[in-house]
Amino acid sequence: MSTFRGILLSKTGDQFSASVSLLDHAQLPQEADVEVAVEYSTVNYKDALAITNSAPVVRRWPMVPGIDGAGAVVASRNAAWRVGDKVILNGFGVGETHWGCLAERAALKGEWLVQVPINLSTKEAMAIGTAGYTAMLCAIALEKRGVKPTDGEILVTGASGGVGSIAIAILAGWGYRVVASTGKLTEADYLMMLGASEVIDRAGLSVVGKPLQKERWAGVIDSVGSFTLANVCAQTKYGGVVAACGLAQGMDFPASVAPFILRGITLVGIDSVMAPLFARHEAWQKLSTDLDRDKLAAISREISLNEVESMARQIMSGSLRGRVVVRL
Repeated sequence: MSTFRGILLSKTGDQFSASVSLLDHAQLPQEADVEVAVEYSTVNYKDALAITNSAPVVRRWPMVPGIDGAGAVVASRNAAWRVGDKVILNGFGVGETHWGCLAERAALKGEWLVQVPINLSTKEAMAIGTAGYTAMLCAIALEKRGVKPTDGEILVTGASGGVGSIAIAILAGWGYRVVASTGKLTEADYLMMLGASEVIDRAGLSVVGKPLQKERWAGVIDSVGSFTLANVCAQTKYGGVVAACGLAQGMDFPASVAPFILRGITLVGIDSVMAPLFARHEAWQKLSTDLDRDKLAAISREISLNEVESMARQIMSGSLRGRVVVRL
């Protein structure tokens, strides 16, 4: 394939453009050792930031966005991968400093790739994507630090987003009682369908709160940050665990040490971008066996490459729920 379609982001001075373009095979990153025919990708929040030029996500120009991709190997100089292997890419700076997967072809480094589990399709893998893979990393963090279903309620913030939606489905499937926090109370039926036992308004968590508040949560998966993260820490029960993976409200953490030294709670940072391969393999294997496929189908929708720019704007406006799968 000498040419292929993809989204190209360009910037010269203050002039920015994003368009579906015909790209030349010779433009693919030459330092990569595996070429993948991308079958499906996604539009994540970070992709939306890049495509709408809303934040300085892209560090090299021009750039093909797409931090996620799944497809078949078509060429390899890496001994770990052979032509025909089905692979998943999440993170590693792809779509930021290295051309990404919102294109029909991607040239990637073999050490970034994970094999698609045998009982997942490439479409299902991208319905999960970085959001679902991050949600599983968070769920594993709670489980490994001893949070059991009998310990009490688990709070999931940003519940109608990709991470939140899949986190609810995972935790409910594991037998936890899940409480969903959202600014979209109209999505309550959707969240209950995924497995939430209760839906609460995020408003009470997103403002300044006391350093220590009434204990409620045995565990928390937070994708919001800022005041929300500070408040959920203040409400976490003695010995509880908070897994923090996002910053939708902000990067700040206006909190007190009180919950940590008086209640012994644990705050675990979850990084999906540079997570080691052993953690990725564990997360993807659990996703392939523990995530309800009917719920995954309800969480996701499929679009074409031509619809990506419009979808990115929807994500930035906060009007989207769940996951978006891009058919290449």
